[in-house]
Amino acid sequence: MNKYDLTITKLHQMVKEGVVPGVSYLIFDRQHTIKEVTGMAQVYPETERLKPGMLYDVASLTKVIGTVPVIAMLIQKGALALDDPIKKFLPKFNDDRPTIRNLLTHTSGIAGYIPHRNELDAVELKKAFLTKMHVEDSLNRQIKYADVNYLYLGWIIERIYNQPVQKVIAEQVLKPLKMPTATFRPPQPANCVPTEVQEKRGLIRGETHDPKGYILGENCGCAGLFASLKDLEIFSHALIENNLNGLLTSETTKLLFTDQTRISGPHSRSLGWKLFHAKDGHLMISHTGFTGTWMVLDRQNDQGFIVLTNRVHPSAKNQEFLDARDQLLAIYLKEKTL
Repeated sequence: MNKYDLTITKLHQMVKEGVVPGVSYLIFDRQHTIKEVTGMAQVYPETERLKPGMLYDVASLTKVIGTVPVIAMLIQKGALALDDPIKKFLPKFNDDRPTIRNLLTHTSGIAGYIPHRNELDAVELKKAFLTKMHVEDSLNRQIKYADVNYLYLGWIIERIYNQPVQKVIAEQVLKPLKMPTATFRPPQPANCVPTEVQEKRGLIRGETHDPKGYILGENCGCAGLFASLKDLEIFSHALIENNLNGLLTSETTKLLFTDQTRISGPHSRSLGWKLFHAKDGHLMISHTGFTGTWMVLDRQNDQGFIVLTNRVHPSAKNQEFLDARDQLLAIYLKEKTL
């Protein structure tokens, strides 16, 4: 009997019951690795089998795979500090209280409504995000996950590098880590797993599903990355075994595995990652993507779980997936300690 039989059974069940069309997953436990690709890449308007090596729109995993490492490197170089105010880099922002730390940990309190947001062009959308938002009382008191935090971080990176954030991520993270197929511009859309079928955009394939990312293009730090299971395997091992292959110092890497929120409560965040406790009390990190992507990494025990699905295909209305993901996490956490 395999140590992770129940986890694998649950993944197969999700495909069999149509919770997701297909799944590419990887479980590593020190030197032992289990990897499988099963199910369909597409079910509408035609069916297509899922193949190894296909690229997924990883959605918000872009934050922790791309934007966070670049910001961490900038902190390491002294180009910015965790407690620098946002306004130092983005002077159009109207509040001098929230900091880089707040953006990274989703404790900024930045909120607001932008009318007809998805109908604006890139210039209008950026201006609206910088000038139409306000800071709520939750600043430094509550974690409220919001993409706006990582849009700001992306624009701060652009201010420092004088380049689009996605180009910076490609040069500073994807290339040095030798992630072979990770990209913001898939050269072959046919090798990408489709996401949603929308009235305006039709079947989305090889373009980011995120509406803000679609408008902002290479100037978006919260979404837009496409990656294969192999790419994320490389990233995961580089991070938990070797400080991102030396891109980060051990001191900087610790910031990704320890609470950086400066607030007390049951939930906590490191730089970008959600933190949660293992049975013995040590911290693990995880992050999800709206499209149905998910990573859990345990640095102390050299263990990890990567799940890639296209749960928004053909429709993003899929609460069943969120319930199944919670069950899957519980099963995996139980089995990984056996």
